[in-house]
Amino acid sequence: MVSAQTAGDSAIPTYSAGVEEICEAVSSKSYFFMPGARVSELLHRRDDNALRDFQDFQSGWDGMPLDGYMADGGRYRRRRHATLSAPRGGGSFQVEAHQPHYQTVDYNTLNGGVARHYEPIQESVLHGPTMTGLLTLGGDLFGRLAPYSAWHIEAHQFRIEVTGTGADAREVGKPTPEGVHRDGVTFVMMLMAKRSNTVNGESTIYNLEKNPLEKFTLDQPLDMAIVNDERVFHGVSPIEQLDSGRPAVRDVLVITYRHKP
Repeated sequence: MVSAQTAGDSAIPTYSAGVEEICEAVSSKSYFFMPGARVSELLHRRDDNALRDFQDFQSGWDGMPLDGYMADGGRYRRRRHATLSAPRGGGSFQVEAHQPHYQTVDYNTLNGGVARHYEPIQESVLHGPTMTGLLTLGGDLFGRLAPYSAWHIEAHQFRIEVTGTGADAREVGKPTPEGVHRDGVTFVMMLMAKRSNTVNGESTIYNLEKNPLEKFTLDQPLDMAIVNDERVFHGVSPIEQLDSGRPAVRDVLVITYRHKP
């Protein structure tokens, strides 16, 4: 089992107050956006070393293989994946044996219905302090929101890219090629790792009737969005190049939590 180190007992009430504030927002609205500076502050409240590998964490998106399961034939997405679990109450987690990712076509009409085998997230990233801090934060949040549930957790590294110049630019970069959707889980945590030479990529939250509720953009490193996937839909607009002479890149970590029997 893995649990985060703390920055001393005096930091716990302040960290806990921040967690409670997020839980109240997610409970009342079913979603929450938190700027990266605030995420950094919250993670450091629990562990002074929470982000000491953040540059290496960001580099973990480099060299990822193309997603070979894109039913639209797209070559704009790269991806790695890991499976974890957590007991009731949060606060700890463990890495499970590597396994495929699966969604039904009810939740993913584009790529669902098949077991998708992706390369694992690099060990240095998966076990580093940044990922550990994020997973522990997720456990603390969702352990409070659903204290009697154990969790099936999946972590996904996504790189959306647009390359080429002018008329040779390679297709549109779609962060959510399946459109407005739910993931078929309980909670979703989305975190910006980095983006460069990129415009658009605006996130929209929708109610269950697919009426828009709020829009925001994960723009800065550590910008985070949390959604209750049972209560809201979400989608992200395609990205484009700011400078047509350089690739546009959007690197995001998505961690999903699903009730585990």
